[in-house]
Amino acid sequence: MKKIIIVIPVYNDWESLIKLLDEINKNLNDLKDTIFECVVINDSSTTKSPNIIKPENISLLTVVNIKKNKGHARCNALGLRYLVNNFKFDHVLLMDGDGEDRPQEIPFLIKKALSEQNMSVVAKRIKRSEGLIFQTLYQIHKLITIVFAGKNINFGNFSCLTKKDVVKLFDKKSLWSSFSGSLKFHIDKFN
Repeated sequence: MKKIIIVIPVYNDWESLIKLLDEINKNLNDLKDTIFECVVINDSSTTKSPNIIKPENISLLTVVNIKKNKGHARCNALGLRYLVNNFKFDHVLLMDGDGEDRPQEIPFLIKKALSEQNMSVVAKRIKRSEGLIFQTLYQIHKLITIVFAGKNINFGNFSCLTKKDVVKLFDKKSLWSSFSGSLKFHIDKFN
């Protein structure tokens, strides 16, 4: 039986997190041969966290409280470091707590990762919900990345990583500023 840990950073948006956990729970029904645990990284939220009820299909729900706001990228890095130091797992499912990542795609990511044994899987974001200015700046950022790094990074945080890749990534300095850039630079192959 495989063990997958879901890592979700959150900052002040507890309602979205609770809805997300409910949606995740619904989408885990068909994945019976897998144990799921969830680690929520609370990025120093200023609003009090509600009593979060552990979803039925998740065997353990842990909230890690950070004392100082670190930002999204650092929450991901901190979450991966926390997992390597405190949990046994086969894969890590990393997703945003803001509702941008679609829980309906979780079964596809996990099935693909499990079928590809030693390969991490990333989800390409098809449509962004941010405004025109953000989207324009994001496209400029992607172009600058291609020019200076020689690599096209067309995915975000939503991914299912093998333990081997998590261990390879968790202590890289670049992970603290860019998850997708670090994955693209340090991991040989992913799907």
